[in-house]
Amino acid sequence: MTCFITSATLADAALRISIEAFYCSGHPTIVNKYYDLATSFYEYGWGESFHFAPRWKEESLGESIKRHEHFLALQLGLKKGHKVLDVGCGIGGPLREIARFSGAFVTGLNNNEYQISRGEELNRIRGINNSCTYVKADFMRMPFSDNTFDAIYAIAATCHAPNVLDCYKEIYRVLKPGQCFAAYEWCITDSFDPMNQEHQRIKGEIELGNGLPDIRSMGQCLEALKLAGFEVICENDLAVDSPLPWYLPMDKNHLSLSNLRATAIGRFITRNMVKVLECLGLAPEGSQRVQHFLETAADALTEGGRKGIFTPVYFFLARKPIA
Repeated sequence: MTCFITSATLADAALRISIEAFYCSGHPTIVNKYYDLATSFYEYGWGESFHFAPRWKEESLGESIKRHEHFLALQLGLKKGHKVLDVGCGIGGPLREIARFSGAFVTGLNNNEYQISRGEELNRIRGINNSCTYVKADFMRMPFSDNTFDAIYAIAATCHAPNVLDCYKEIYRVLKPGQCFAAYEWCITDSFDPMNQEHQRIKGEIELGNGLPDIRSMGQCLEALKLAGFEVICENDLAVDSPLPWYLPMDKNHLSLSNLRATAIGRFITRNMVKVLECLGLAPEGSQRVQHFLETAADALTEGGRKGIFTPVYFFLARKPIA
């Protein structure tokens, strides 16, 4: 196992992140610090695609993730020759899978230098440099001309936008008329009670552990799409009808041989591996504290899913009208 984080100085900074600091310190700075720190942890525990997916019985986590990436490609009608934008592409797991599945040319937009360099390395390893590329930029201010892309998608990315309406407007601007934008959004559900202190605690810990601003409701996202100018074709919380809970891979009380790292036993092993590596100087100082920090975030996501107050798979498909 390689070094967990890229800079030891980021460990303490990440642990001090608060919801207020997200706004006071500036959106790009906080999110970049968070992802510099957490990317290697994510890849170690989750693979190349940093997102959840509803899951069929007898289906592995990896299979469910690929199926939902293919679902996006099919909903958007992607095919060879299309120019597609992946907004907030991470290290490019979905980008590579969708490019291979559809034959489209996919551009990944990301404002984090470490994730882009890792994504480019994985593109070379997979031999798909000719069908994918990366652009380093803030998705609130994209360096693209109006009406550039044949399709746009975002997977668990635009939840980081400080203003979702402005984000959707920017996506609308660079999308060609008559074409579609699809996304999986992180949202609170209608079951969330803002007066319930337990609900507020869970929501706050999800935000804190994932570098998020105030998590929006599904209704707020839907309204923002319409105000941005989109025609909403369909929308649905895919978690509702999932045969297996989306949060199952993170449930430390669920025994899973296919995802042992997320179980209580797996976490114990990883925690001690990190301790040994940090003591030997192979992992930067503060790695143990970061491991604890991310475990707390995983527990909050599991609680939110179990109580039905949070979903990471609110799906929508929206079209930019032809003027």
